[in-house]
Amino acid sequence: MTAAQAETVYKCRNPQGDLVYQQIPCTKENASVSSWATPSAAPQMDDTADAVVDGVLILNQRQNGHYLLNGKIKDKSLTFVIDTGASAVSLSRSAAMSAQIYCRDQILMRTANGSTSACTAIIPSLELGPFKLKNVPAIIMPNLDQPLLGMNVLQNFRVEQENGEMRISLQR
Repeated sequence: MTAAQAETVYKCRNPQGDLVYQQIPCTKENASVSSWATPSAAPQMDDTADAVVDGVLILNQRQNGHYLLNGKIKDKSLTFVIDTGASAVSLSRSAAMSAQIYCRDQILMRTANGSTSACTAIIPSLELGPFKLKNVPAIIMPNLDQPLLGMNVLQNFRVEQENGEMRISLQR
């Protein structure tokens, strides 16, 4: 099944306890961490829904339970899914190519459906609201439908979630 055919991506734990992304529902013993439907087109975000107040980025939870964040990689706009279960920022091959981000080292990723090839990369410039990061390690995945904002970036911020609102600010 290609990415264009996939309708839902499930984030599960495999028998070893690792987080994996798969196109089939998680088994009972490997419970779902989260899932999301593949958008028919890139999601359009209402710029008025998210705000920056006193240096704090405020995101509203979407109907599917996820938080989305507009960002820029080398001046190319992308919408990230905030994913605290992802260890690193992950981009599709097409998003990486569009932003002129290229593979450095090939890696093999384990998933519940077997292994898949991916590669590491460095994002020279990543903008998330008022925050600008440089030389951010990332993973380029061939069949990823939407960019993921993983813990290698989120760990640099204070992230609070309450009542359908996520607040991202600099750690003090």
